Amino acid sequence: MAASVREKQTAALKKMLNFNSPPLKNSTAEPVWKVLIYDRFGQDVISPLLSVKELRDMGITLHLLLHSDRDPIPDVPAIYFVMPTEENIDRICQDLRNQLYESYYLNFISAISRSKLEDIASAALAANAVNQVTKVYDQYLNFITLEDDMFILCHQNKELISYHAINRGDLQDTDMDMMMDTIVDSLFCFFVTLGAVPIIRCPRGNAAEMVAVKLDKKLRENLRDARNSLFTGDNMAAGPFSFQRPLFVLADRNVDMATPLHHTWTYQALIHDVLEFHLNRVVMEEGAGADPPPAGARPKKKSRKTYDLTGADKFWQKHKGSPFPEVAESVQEELDSYRAQEDEVKRLKSIMGLEGEDEGAISMLSDNTAKLTSAVSSLPELLEKKRLIDLHTNVATAVLDHIKSRKLDVYFEYEEKLMSKSALDKSLLDIITDPDAGTPEDKMRLFLIFYITSVQPPSESDLEQYRAALLDAGCDLSPLNYIKQWKAFTKMAATPANYGNSGVKPMGLFSRVMNSGSQLVMEGVKNLVLKQHNLPVTRILDNLMEMKSNPETDDFRYFDPKMLRGSESSIPRNKNPFQEAIVFVVGGGNYIEYQNLVDFAKSKQKRVIYGCSELFNASQFIKQLSLLGQK
Repeated sequence: MAASVREKQTAALKKMLNFNSPPLKNSTAEPVWKVLIYDRFGQDVISPLLSVKELRDMGITLHLLLHSDRDPIPDVPAIYFVMPTEENIDRICQDLRNQLYESYYLNFISAISRSKLEDIASAALAANAVNQVTKVYDQYLNFITLEDDMFILCHQNKELISYHAINRGDLQDTDMDMMMDTIVDSLFCFFVTLGAVPIIRCPRGNAAEMVAVKLDKKLRENLRDARNSLFTGDNMAAGPFSFQRPLFVLADRNVDMATPLHHTWTYQALIHDVLEFHLNRVVMEEGAGADPPPAGARPKKKSRKTYDLTGADKFWQKHKGSPFPEVAESVQEELDSYRAQEDEVKRLKSIMGLEGEDEGAISMLSDNTAKLTSAVSSLPELLEKKRLIDLHTNVATAVLDHIKSRKLDVYFEYEEKLMSKSALDKSLLDIITDPDAGTPEDKMRLFLIFYITSVQPPSESDLEQYRAALLDAGCDLSPLNYIKQWKAFTKMAATPANYGNSGVKPMGLFSRVMNSGSQLVMEGVKNLVLKQHNLPVTRILDNLMEMKSNPETDDFRYFDPKMLRGSESSIPRNKNPFQEAIVFVVGGGNYIEYQNLVDFAKSKQKRVIYGCSELFNASQFIKQLSLLGQK
């Protein structure tokens, strides 16, 4: 298996932390102690990839934000990992003047301009610190990898390239250009890190096309400048794509507006939907017990707990794409197997406590010594297992509370039916008017999906009825105003997206009630099982990878940055299906689409990477829609 993006970006970071020389594998020598100075962007790039312990193993004793107050540490080298922005450069110059560190290794997350380099040089001269600035590097790491096969562009300042920003009514061309340049800069970094020049395909007439044109130009200029090209020799040959180039498909969020609003049913997407989940970290409020505090007592202060869901967590890797009921069962099974192991250790302890009073105990002792040694040696493993089980029990319980209190299973099932255009068992108004079903936002999401997927929009009189019901339920109707405009506009442009005949098979209520000791009591929640179906983005990818002819994708433009003349042909050069592809959604993406692509890639035995300009859940997306609708 060739290296994933996550591995490549991690390797690049480790090399940087080792003063830009590849770390030695087996050296037992102490690492050089050093400090790491990053800005918020750098922090976001590093935190999903390297833990504090890994940083310490690499010799990083301190890691500080660039703009915090830092004390001078005169005899230590400092590695900087920051964006080349004006204020960062000023701060670095100030550090040089104050002689904070012994030597400076400056690494810029994306390429620094000539003029800013000159600013640093003149500051170093003035501070008499030229010898201390040891190295200056462009790292081309301006993107954040969240999974082996998923990346996003930025977490800070993401509102600058959000769906709302790209689709505003009062957008100036200059703003649009700046946004597109920001996106292209990050994508360029992504391909440099990947070490591959892709073949680019994109639809016509939207933001995705602008990104494609600019990216093609940027890759082409870099390839043509043979002396400084980032895609030569050593980076390329080692890459997984040395024999076949990857396909890079740009899609626009407007292709599919229903999925980001959809109530979902797989573990990772549910966590993102109902809890706070950023950069692989869940933040939950704890201590809000079920029983209210006695009268007059101060309410318990809610402590916030954070959990990291990482690649090292086997349970997470295995189940993040599973339907929630399966996850609940697996958590329970893990817990049972852990308890069995724990009991075994306890049993051995009690036997060892016998003071050899009877013959039986002594004969048992000899074979138990062996057992005890094995039990003791497996303790750290047991403790780690316990930590992960607790983590998933807490997270799954929190998700379950939301499912139950908001009837999310009902929403999920109903929306799946809307999206697959199958028969509905109860009317939409019933759900909207049911006070127990979900929050106003849930109702709004359901109605928007109904509106987006309907072939004929509802008549004015029906619409009035729905609007009244939604207002009664306490919904903000501004997202609907925007979706109405959007639908009128896309109707001229294209046919509504087809969501495949997905459907869900309800397995009835939970057949076996979980054993009473379980914390995850699933009574009353429907056990829904997903049928595999492809969402619009996945279908577009499938057509382009397999070179199928399809009205959805026949009009897509074709760019090959390696061709000398930028020929505007939309005729693909090679007829072989692609084995590797990267899909990038301009305007934001979500875990539902990611999961759908992962399942697709598994079934087709291909490698697919999913990227998006920002990762939002439904409530963040609705906020953007309502801003657009208020204009």
